[in-house]
Amino acid sequence: MSELIRRPFWFLRHGETDWNANNLAQGNVDIPLNEHGLAQARAAAAALVGRGIEAIAASPLGRARQTAAIAAAALGVAVEIVPELREVAFGIQEGQPMGAWFTDWVDGRATPEGGEPFAALRARARHALNRLLAVERHWLVVAHGGLFRAVRSEMGLTARVRTANGTPIYCQPPEASEAAWRLLAPEETAAR
Repeated sequence: MSELIRRPFWFLRHGETDWNANNLAQGNVDIPLNEHGLAQARAAAAALVGRGIEAIAASPLGRARQTAAIAAAALGVAVEIVPELREVAFGIQEGQPMGAWFTDWVDGRATPEGGEPFAALRARARHALNRLLAVERHWLVVAHGGLFRAVRSEMGLTARVRTANGTPIYCQPPEASEAAWRLLAPEETAAR
């Protein structure tokens, strides 16, 4: 099994949607940002100015594309749409409240009917990120919470952490003596 290329990058989960606010599983349903989500995207973009970001890769789903477009306007860089960064399909659970089924899915015990297994999402996320990280640029990846759980697993971190909407995360690869990546908030990093 391959591992993530050890090159730092920024990750940004899209801004909030009404379904996020109501704790509903979105998956591949294309729910737009709400007003709070738009404000989160603008604040995230402002926090990323001066961080050396050279390119943005985004999920094709509208909530991520819209967040990426706001960041791109603030940073003066282009957005590349990467289909493999789309959110996981939750099948029959899309539009339903988050619950015990979600923990079972993250732990690999069960996949909702019509959904994508967590292991398959991990492989897809790893492939997409490695394709980007193979290009020596300072990337901002704009995608989704479920996808970032898979990325966290690939980084040697627990997948049982909910990533906040609209909060930039600096993903720093481990040193030779370390096993896991480090995730830092903008204020914990020097301008990069």
